[in-house]
Amino acid sequence: MTVKDLTEALELKVFSGQQGLQNEISGGYTSDLLSDVMGHCKQNDVWVTLQTHRNIMAIASLRELAAIVIVKGFEPEAEAINKSNEENIPILGTSLGAFEISGKIYELLKK
Repeated sequence: MTVKDLTEALELKVFSGQQGLQNEISGGYTSDLLSDVMGHCKQNDVWVTLQTHRNIMAIASLRELAAIVIVKGFEPEAEAINKSNEENIPILGTSLGAFEISGKIYELLKK
């Protein structure tokens, strides 16, 4: 499944990183603790978080993530958007909470 497929299936908002919408997703990870994500996220995962600052892109780039989904209607800061566009790692958004969107992503990925 690509990031674009996920975005369309779950009606996610694309904030940035449109050039990375064809990134392949192989799994997912939900956490708001950056050190936890850095230690456990895998390449091509989609990361679900409520964090919005520029450091999310440092983690996403380091771990070579497919995309980031920001929950609860929060929006990424400008520095995160700029880095997302540079790295071609999309930042997506949803009004849903982390528990609900994680379940929906899990169901799509296991098909």
